[in-house]
Amino acid sequence: MPAVFPAPSASELWTLPGGLRVAFERRAGPGFAFDLRLPVGSAHDPHGLEGSSGVLEEWLFKGAAGRDARALQDAFDDLGVRRGGGVGPEATRFGVSGLRDDLRASLALVADVLLRPDLPETELPVLTDLARQDLDGLQDSPPDLLALEARRVTFPRPAASPLAGFAHPPSGTPEGLEALTADTLRAHLEAYGQAGAVLGLVADLEPEAARALVAGTLDGLRPGEQPHAPADFQPRQRIHVTDEDAEQTHLSLTAPGIAPRDPRWLAWQVALTALSGGSASRLFHAVREERGLAYAVSASPVLLGGQGFLTAYAGSTPARAPETLEVMLAELARLPQGLSADEFRRARSGLKASVVFGAESMRARAGALTRDVAVFGRVRPLAELREGLDALTLEGVNDFLAGYDPVSDITVVTLGPSNV
Repeated sequence: MPAVFPAPSASELWTLPGGLRVAFERRAGPGFAFDLRLPVGSAHDPHGLEGSSGVLEEWLFKGAAGRDARALQDAFDDLGVRRGGGVGPEATRFGVSGLRDDLRASLALVADVLLRPDLPETELPVLTDLARQDLDGLQDSPPDLLALEARRVTFPRPAASPLAGFAHPPSGTPEGLEALTADTLRAHLEAYGQAGAVLGLVADLEPEAARALVAGTLDGLRPGEQPHAPADFQPRQRIHVTDEDAEQTHLSLTAPGIAPRDPRWLAWQVALTALSGGSASRLFHAVREERGLAYAVSASPVLLGGQGFLTAYAGSTPARAPETLEVMLAELARLPQGLSADEFRRARSGLKASVVFGAESMRARAGALTRDVAVFGRVRPLAELREGLDALTLEGVNDFLAGYDPVSDITVVTLGPSNV
């Protein structure tokens, strides 16, 4: 007997007087999930103070509203909720899920963390030391080092920008961590507020009750800021980072893609799924199955600065890395020739399945609501997504691909013992 998932009610979107946008979806059941997205991430760290967002997010949970760090953790644990979130390049997220009766208390605790943090200065040396350990750990992960170098090359910080940009992890840089102070972090906290913030909420509540609950707990958030770190793509770069101790060569490719609000977005998603969406995808078959060139190969969309980019990765042996790159570029160059009927059918079916199963979890749905509003400017109803995918045709996707050339402007960054 097929599984039956609860049908969600139509989502609602409203804005608090201070600017916080709330996307609410009612779903029958005893649980709740919310995802609060603040548009301040590691790319918005002040230049020279890299690590501000990452350290601040940790510092916020070292006590709030008169509770020390242990008491604050106990307050969350006493509710039996699950917490998630963290710092990404363009946002900091706070996610909580649990039983519906604990929703108000959970929202109030997050409000305490953001509005009434203790920020004990004695904790800062510990937090910055942990961040340095994270940076040391990156040295043991060539794929992560390559990702950072690719961001630096592909999306460099404009010289006049006061923001650090995309070329460092949330943990920061050694120099940035050294320069952090309690005062600079408190100043950075002023950006964490309602401007540009989005709350995705899924719970079995009447919409008016949900509206009143959110307003009663989060309406006091400070105004905040919505900084913008430009993603100024640098085309046709070829950079090799030499690592004599590396046993593999790692390849990173970045090309222009389609912006989320472009009507061709879904067609691009289908094309990327055909390119790298499982064992039947083009990259997996051509690079790994047919030639055995790489132990890992993939491609995915990346969103930065409101733009879409295609990124691809492979890990190969130094001797076979040049051929790996050649085959990857050939597969990307083949996209304008279009998909076969079987490729189109599999890719579209895979996307439809991800839409259905992505909505099953309350936590995943709350995150999707937040992402939709932040990225697309509205909530995309599940029925609309399914209908949009159903409306795609092989001819329509191939018409799009005929004009899509990811290779001519592609930037390639590699890391390994010898140049590729």
